[in-house]
Formats: sequence, C-alpha cells, structure tokens
Amino acid sequence: MAKRHLLVLGTFLLAMLLYVDRVCISAAKDAITADLQLSDTQFGWVLSAFALGYALMQTPAGALADRFGPRAVLTGVVAFWSLFTGLTAAAIGFVSLLVCRFLFGAGEAGAFPGCARSFHSWLPVGERGLAQGINFSGSRLGAAFALPVVAALVQEIGWRTSFVVLAAIGFVWAIAWWLWFRDDPETHPGVSEDEKRLILEGRRLPGPDSSGTGALGMGRMLASRNVRLAMGQYFCSNFTFFFCLTWLFPHLRAAYHLEPIHAGLFAAAPLLAGSLGNWSGGLLVDRLYRRGAWGPSRRWPAIAGFTLAAAGLVGCAQAGSAPAAVAFLSLAVFGADMTLPPSWSLCIDIGRGHAGKVSGTMNMAGNLGAFVTGLAFPYLRLWTGSTTPFFVAGAVLNVLAALAWAAVRPERALGATTETAARTPS
Repeated sequence: MAKRHLLVLGTFLLAMLLYVDRVCISAAKDAITADLQLSDTQFGWVLSAFALGYALMQTPAGALADRFGPRAVLTGVVAFWSLFTGLTAAAIGFVSLLVCRFLFGAGEAGAFPGCARSFHSWLPVGERGLAQGINFSGSRLGAAFALPVVAALVQEIGWRTSFVVLAAIGFVWAIAWWLWFRDDPETHPGVSEDEKRLILEGRRLPGPDSSGTGALGMGRMLASRNVRLAMGQYFCSNFTFFFCLTWLFPHLRAAYHLEPIHAGLFAAAPLLAGSLGNWSGGLLVDRLYRRGAWGPSRRWPAIAGFTLAAAGLVGCAQAGSAPAAVAFLSLAVFGADMTLPPSWSLCIDIGRGHAGKVSGTMNMAGNLGAFVTGLAFPYLRLWTGSTTPFFVAGAVLNVLAALAWAAVRPERALGATTETAARTPS
C-alpha cells in the first residue's frame, strides 16, 4: 500500500476516534443527567460548551499545524482531548462537567485542521476530494458506532468507566501517529522515489503558491470573500449535522418511546448516510477536477448537497413516525455531508501553505453553528412546544449556504500578503 494511502487510513481512524469520544456523551445522556441531576437545558449547555471550546481553538490550532507540522500537533491534541475524555468521568456536577467538556472541545479543535495540513503536503490535488470524503466518513461511522455501542457499554460498566476506556484508546492512537508519520513525505523513510515524485508533481495548483513561511493575519483572511463564504456555509452545515451528535438520540427516545439500544440504532442511520454523502461528494469533486473544471468541482457538489439537506429537513419536520423522521434526516445528512469534501478542498486550494489556519477558521465558524444548535433545539422546543421551528430554521440555513457557494472562487489563492487569481477555467 502506498504510504499516502496509509496516511488517509490513519486520519480516517482519527476521525472515527474523534467522533466516538464526542458523541458518547449523548449516548450516555440519561445516565449522566440522572447521576448529576441535570435538566435538559443544563445538558444543552454542556453540549454547547464542547462546541464553543472546539470553535474558539480552531484558528489557533490550524496555525500551530502550519508552523510546527501535523506530526507534533496531532499527537499533542489527541493526547490532550483523551485526557479530558477520561476526566469527564470525574465530574461531580454541572459546573465541573461544563468545564471538562469545554476543555475537551478545545483539545479536539486541532484534529481536522491538522489533517488538512497533512493532506496539503502528502496528497496530489486530484486525490484530495476523495481523501477528505474518506476522512469525514470516519467521523460519521465513529458516531454511528458509538450511539448503540456506548449505550450498551454504559449499561454494562457505567458511564464513568466507559469514558476512561475511550481515553485509553486515544493515547494509543497518539503514540502510533508520532512513531509513523512525518510532516513531509520526502523525509519519510518508507516512501518510494516514485511516490515522492508523484506527490511533489501532483500537489501543486496553478498560480503562485503560498509556502506558509510568511504571516497570514486574521484581518487578511477575513478580507477574502472566499474565506467569509466558506465560514458562512460551514456554519449552516454544522447546524444541521450537530443535531445528530447531540439531540437526535434523546429526541428519538422521548418522542417515540424507544429503548436505548433501539434509539441508538435509529440515530445511527443518518450518520451512515452522512458517510455515504462524504464518499459521494469526494468522488464528484475529484472527477470534476480531473476533467479540468476546478471551480465547478468545488461549487456543484456543495450546492447539490445543501439542496438535498434543505429538502430532508422540511420532510423531517412533517414526519409522523420514527422511521419516517430518520429517513428524511438521513437524506438531510447525506446532503450536508456531500458539502464537506468541497469545503475542506477549498480551504487547501486558497490556503495552500496556510491550509491549517484557513481550514481552522472555517471550522471555527462551523462550530459556532454547532454551539447554536446545542441550545436552539431545547430552547425552541421549550418556547414553542414543538420541534418543527428547529427543522425549518435548519432548512432555511441550508438554502442560504447553497446560494453562498454560487459565489465561491477556489482559484483565488490567499498569499502571505496578496490574494491572487490563477488563470484557470472556473
């Protein structure tokens, strides 16, 4: 197996671990709230505390990956968040759980920006869409796996012991990554000369390349229309998906009177659909790019995905049974996840040597959307007595995101001091 394919496998496993650790608190919600005597709105703040910590540290973590390399940064962040996964088991009340999940989120923040930076160095441009799809499909499979399995694990050994077990798995991944990975394929002893040549020739985009050695300030990034559009559309995407990681499992249990294992199996379906959406979006991105359609290879998969997501959320708002609600939500998540490969490919396109910082900034905005979701669902239900306004709001955001993508121009690269348009077909 080519070493760059092992890299993709390693980041796939990282994404699985990331989301197992993230979603396990939702699967253990009933046990945690009963043990710590938390209300639904308090639990909503706990979920959103993670999203806030995750969002705030995205840009700094991406900048660290650009400066120090994804080998050191990914090793460090996985060890850090695994520590706080384990410390979650020591929570004694609302405040301690809130603080622990905020720091856990801050630790997880470096994962995907670090992966994006490694893809910039290790992958030819024509392979990045599928690689992003595989990477994010790991997160969906991890979450799908966690919902029923962690629910069963909590019943068998308790929620506190379950979190300690998950922490230990994270430390194993961090050690393995440090031992195997190198920041540049040219310094990896296992990469053949043929593969090095293929990577070096294939990873360069048209136009001036930002090496990442110069400074890229926040003001310069936010002055870029591409960056602002990427942030806005990712806010909308995460508003949809974060519901599946947080409130879908308890919502299905409460609305349709399901047992934990059954609710976990139902809640896993949209996540599996998201995995398929990631693969589909990634394949479409790479196929269009290889045909010379650089701009459309990013825009059209994202526009199609957000359109499907909006339709699925409208259907979910009108569903009258658990199977119908899950089917429509699966369509929505399939569509929303089609947008991830073009989103992260866009960040590598325009960021290049600054891919970690640019992708982290986009992910920061996206996880502010996740922060809003964690609170919007319980509060809208409390204020209106219905879940319909939440799904309608999500559908509107997806339509706005599709419109935003029509204005994206991936050929406009960010440099250290200038934003340059490459002369390629769009």
